[in-house]
This record gives sequence, C-alpha cells and structure tokens, in this order.
Amino acid sequence: MDYFEFETLVEDEGNDKYLILIIYDISDNKHRLEISKLLEGYGTRIQKSAFEAWLNKKHFEKLLSKLKEMTRVTDNIRIYKLHGYGEVTVLGDQNYVNGDDVIII
Repeated sequence: MDYFEFETLVEDEGNDKYLILIIYDISDNKHRLEISKLLEGYGTRIQKSAFEAWLNKKHFEKLLSKLKEMTRVTDNIRIYKLHGYGEVTVLGDQNYVNGDDVIII
C-alpha cells in the first residue's frame, strides 16, 4: 500500500497549480484515443481511463476548452479540480498505465 498526503494547491511564484483528476467513459475507440492523446499532453495516465495532472489556471482552462470542443453527446468525461488538503491511498498495482499498454480490440 502506498499512502501519502498532499496539498493540492502548490504555489509556484504566483503560478498556482491544482491537482486535476480526469476520468472518462468513451465507447468509440478512435475518439477515445484522440481524447487520451490530448490528456497525455497535460498529465499522467493512472488507469486506462483516468489521468492526473498538476495544472495552473491557464493550462486548466485551455484543457477544458479543448475537451469541450471534442466531447460528443455519448461521451462521459468527468473533471475533478481538487482543493485544499487531501490524501491518496493506492492499493494493489501502483504502476501507472502506459498508453502503450492499452490494447483496443
């Protein structure tokens, strides 16, 4: 078990960053790949359909804008902007999922 505490607001010379969690359920394989490629440019894949990212306000708004443009009616994309103190407990396989490890059939 990996247990750690974090403060989700990181001050970086006036460039505040927040921990963002993005999870999605997209049935179309090609479209899901497009979304995951976009998210890889902003954060780290932590599960097949989940990404974590430390983003400042400008990058968060840019990502949100791009996702809004790409989102289809049948998509389910959830974006959590975490504030304050939090903690993460990781159980089981603690390795990040590499995009190359995802097999779409």
